[in-house]
Amino acid sequence: MFTGIVSEVGNVTKFEKIKGGQELTIKCSFAADVHVDESISINGVCHTVVSHDDESFKVQSVEETLRKTNLGDLKAGSPVNLERSLTLEKAIEGHIVQGHVDTTGTLKKVDKYGADLLLTIEYPEEFKDYIVGRGSIAIDGISLTIARNEENLFTVAIIPYTWDETNLHSKNPGDRLNLEFDIFGKYIVQYLRNRENN
Repeated sequence: MFTGIVSEVGNVTKFEKIKGGQELTIKCSFAADVHVDESISINGVCHTVVSHDDESFKVQSVEETLRKTNLGDLKAGSPVNLERSLTLEKAIEGHIVQGHVDTTGTLKKVDKYGADLLLTIEYPEEFKDYIVGRGSIAIDGISLTIARNEENLFTVAIIPYTWDETNLHSKNPGDRLNLEFDIFGKYIVQYLRNRENN
């Protein structure tokens, strides 16, 4: 479990196809402190560390993960948002994020509004029940608040610090972004759908 507060932007140093998926080697400052079997959020996708050294750690992604997320778009040199899993000693500063990506959205445009940047993202219409104005959403593992929504587009406001300290500044219109909708909203929608069907 995570909070959507990115602790660091790491870099993919090696990308290797393996049977049934891919293996990524990611360089970051905390690699020496991780342990095998630790959960780390990579662009909002929960992964298990399979090995590490003092400079980098390795994770493996199965085909299902590559289909549902933007991790298949990564290559050597790609920046990735990293967050280590939540501990009981840590404050929940964002919102509850599972690291289970629901779908990808497409960055449509980036507008500057005062000091903020407004990102407009298109997403599959089948997920519109999970988008709530001023509600929480995780975008590439970043806990953000939906500023406005219309049809199958929503907009989030990004402060300069978040823009600079995450991989968002490397994104361009047309790029895919991992989306995880608020877990409590998903439970409520599922509960109401089940009631309608009974």
